Amino acid sequence: MKVIGVLVCLGLFFNLMICEAGAKADKMTIQDGKQVSFEYSLTVEGKIVDSSEGKEPLQYVHGQSQIIPGLEKGLAGLQVGEEKVIKVSPQEAYGEVNPKAFREFPKTSLPENLEPKIDMVLRIQGPEGQSIPARIMEIKKDSLMLNLNHPLAGKTLSFEVKIVSIK
Repeated sequence: MKVIGVLVCLGLFFNLMICEAGAKADKMTIQDGKQVSFEYSLTVEGKIVDSSEGKEPLQYVHGQSQIIPGLEKGLAGLQVGEEKVIKVSPQEAYGEVNPKAFREFPKTSLPENLEPKIDMVLRIQGPEGQSIPARIMEIKKDSLMLNLNHPLAGKTLSFEVKIVSIK
């Protein structure tokens, strides 16, 4: 009878271990093909430049290059409810500032009533019809020197994220 009691106890112990292992396996992590929803704040040079606060969480499919590479890499393996600060170098975000992306444009290409100012961001049409932000760097007599780099090019990005869902 004592032997049977030990076997029953061992059986309960092994069932408990199997249940715990199953519970751990059920915890979904961010990996390729998973639809992920997360809240974030983006800080650049100590200033918050974007946030999901007051908006819907950002959604993307992991591994589909829908977000910048460094952020996607930093999110891999996280689980629902986890929070993390992810630092992203310029190389894994919007690249370094490209000196060839500075172009001179005639002032005559501006709308008539627009008074250009340094650091003003204009939207210009790219060669394939896409809208490109261009920051005014210099105002000359008959032209403007525009910076066509992404506004965050050359910057290290700091994302504070919280994973909301993984499907």
